[in-house]
Amino acid sequence: MAVEKKFVQEGLTKALVNEYLAEELERAGYGGMLMNRTPMGTQLTVYAEKPGMVIGKGGKLIRKITRDLDRRFHLDNPQIDVQDVGKGDLNSQVVANRLASSLERGWYFRKAGQSMLRRVMESGALGCEIMISGKLSGPRSRSEKFISGYIKHSGKPAEELVETGYAVAVKKLGVIGCQVRIIPPGVRLPDDFKMTKPEAKKELSETAHPIPPAEVSQVSVPFSVETKPEEKKSELDEMLEEERPAENVSQETPGKLVEEASEESPSVNESVAEDTLSSEQQPEVEPCEGKPEQ
Repeated sequence: MAVEKKFVQEGLTKALVNEYLAEELERAGYGGMLMNRTPMGTQLTVYAEKPGMVIGKGGKLIRKITRDLDRRFHLDNPQIDVQDVGKGDLNSQVVANRLASSLERGWYFRKAGQSMLRRVMESGALGCEIMISGKLSGPRSRSEKFISGYIKHSGKPAEELVETGYAVAVKKLGVIGCQVRIIPPGVRLPDDFKMTKPEAKKELSETAHPIPPAEVSQVSVPFSVETKPEEKKSELDEMLEEERPAENVSQETPGKLVEEASEESPSVNESVAEDTLSSEQQPEVEPCEGKPEQ
């Protein structure tokens, strides 16, 4: 089998399995399924409002579904895992089934569509679109659409972020198709952005707690002094250090002698200052103003 035919056959099998499960688990509130192929077989995850009804009394119903999947659709070792759908008003398949059943019970299509749309939006969905097509109010078929919130119709976000459910309502005049598309809450759309005002720059005095001037003197600034590790000295260095004290004494002796001499004997500047002081202290001889002797 060619690769293209294999992909087409897998898609057809998945659609037939989904249709079969929707028919068998209609009373249990069927909410969709996921099919994954593993080395151990085919893993099916079934979502329903009432997981207990999917399993059945003593597991009778789930064994029947597993047997039918193996014989009718030739799935390799099917394994079914049942999960709770959670909030039913946010599941597109559950909402489509409810809408179809309400139309079969005789609800007017506008009333049914608006009520379902309101319930979905009140549950917190970002957007919802409900489309009903068929013989709604006359012999000719037509379509009616109900939209609320924000919905994507094309591109990759429409395929990945939007959940789609489909159900059919059988009436006397004919069948009515119900399609529901929901964007669940918490989804971040690629074109969603928000503009915020830039925060004003706060001054340092506002952000930091200033230190009172009385406590500035008491604040101690920590500092670190890097100390180099002591290197091991070789024997040659130790011998050289032992010889150094004698040389240092011979070099430092003249300087010390000069300092001692300066301490014992007054310096030349001090002797000159004393001579000037003694000359200033001597009294000056004033000339006599008397008459000269005859």
